[in-house]
Amino acid sequence: MTPTRPRSHTPIPPHSYTSPVPKDSPIESISAVTLFCHDMAAGVRFYRALGFELAYGGEAADFTVFRAGGGFLNLVSAAPEATWSPWGRIVIYVDDVDAQYRRAIEAGLAPEFEPRDAPWHERYFHILDPAGHELSFARRIRSAES
Repeated sequence: MTPTRPRSHTPIPPHSYTSPVPKDSPIESISAVTLFCHDMAAGVRFYRALGFELAYGGEAADFTVFRAGGGFLNLVSAAPEATWSPWGRIVIYVDDVDAQYRRAIEAGLAPEFEPRDAPWHERYFHILDPAGHELSFARRIRSAES
């Protein structure tokens, strides 16, 4: 069963998030995101079904690493009594949002909605992982003005 939780679908305004990083910025990139899970095997199967390449660990491990473009997505086993509340979402850019959606459907996963075009110029869909972490698979699209 896919976890559900209330969420806001407030549009994100088109900030300067598409602008190059200023040369004087001390931040280069995000190397990895680490997510807690109660069922490592379910998490590993979920992320592999979506095309993530296993780099370390696996279904029986306490810590697992997947390649995610130039970075990494990590899963770490949490104590059974551990809980977490809605915290946000990870936006993962893919070459083809519709193909990624079909991959999820063909794997028996349950995206929250079909791919759609957003006013902030992304095509995207959302899906919850087995631990309830929200993922958005997206791709920048051109606006009518650009």
